[in-house]
Amino acid sequence: MLADMMAALSPVRRAKASAPRRALSQLPSFALYGEAGAPNPSLLHVEAIHSRSRLYDWEIDAHVHQGLHQVLWLGRGHVEAMLDESRVTCGGPVALVIPPGVAHAFRFAPDSDGFVLTVNATLLAEGDAAGAGQALQTLFAEPRTLKLEKDSPEALRLQALLEALLDENEATDAADGPVPLWLTRAVVWRLAQLAERDQAHATRKLGAGQQSLYTRWVVLMEANYLAHWPVSRYAERLGLSTERLNRMVRNETGLNAQALLHARLAREACRRLVHVVAPVSKLAFELGFEDPAYFCRFFKRHTGLAPREYRQRMAAA
Repeated sequence: MLADMMAALSPVRRAKASAPRRALSQLPSFALYGEAGAPNPSLLHVEAIHSRSRLYDWEIDAHVHQGLHQVLWLGRGHVEAMLDESRVTCGGPVALVIPPGVAHAFRFAPDSDGFVLTVNATLLAEGDAAGAGQALQTLFAEPRTLKLEKDSPEALRLQALLEALLDENEATDAADGPVPLWLTRAVVWRLAQLAERDQAHATRKLGAGQQSLYTRWVVLMEANYLAHWPVSRYAERLGLSTERLNRMVRNETGLNAQALLHARLAREACRRLVHVVAPVSKLAFELGFEDPAYFCRFFKRHTGLAPREYRQRMAAA
């Protein structure tokens, strides 16, 4: 598969593909790649892969989307993708699922065809949409690659849904209509079914009210974990007691809220150590730690390695 992709690249592209990753002073954060500005709470955007990737010679550098969920659907062609520290190479049809805050980058074979869907989770989960909250939790629980068989019913259905979504999104009379949101929920629900089918264990189910509440917790955590909010503040913002918040989070993840916040912070530290060229002390301050020595102890407690050791090990991988 990798050989097929590299054969499709021009000599210039092959030379570029073997070049080292660009050194970054900080990992860029976008609502949409290359566009500055904070994400709109009601953002729902879909575009063809080629519409943006051609502008960047079919290569999208490492970046993150804070508070936004993204799905890349590759119907045809090949892609080399980086999701956090994982590297994958695959051909279509395939869906790459990118939760908020996950560092990602893509290198496409020229003329690859597909779609990129970017959405704010709150928009999908609000209201009485049956199954929307659970589908979001199932699909975006982790970065994942969902490979489908060519011309399978699932692949054809997803391709058709995304084509319809793009058409609706571009229609002048659909900007404030409900159809794009309905179609997006359908895409997320279909992909969640595939993800659930692929999971080795049964997914725990929350009630409809709990689904929406847990989604609000995830969105709030993504927006504020770098500020090191205490769990009591999250509970207050959600209108819950600390005990109830911990119980809800533990039922879904097996961890209490504080442990999940620490795991999220450690995951962000891993990303920055790999993708951002900056001293450990500077990264510690950016991650909200007042004492770099305490950050080093925190990081080693969660990963088993000191920050510099982790960076060196990942650079050698």
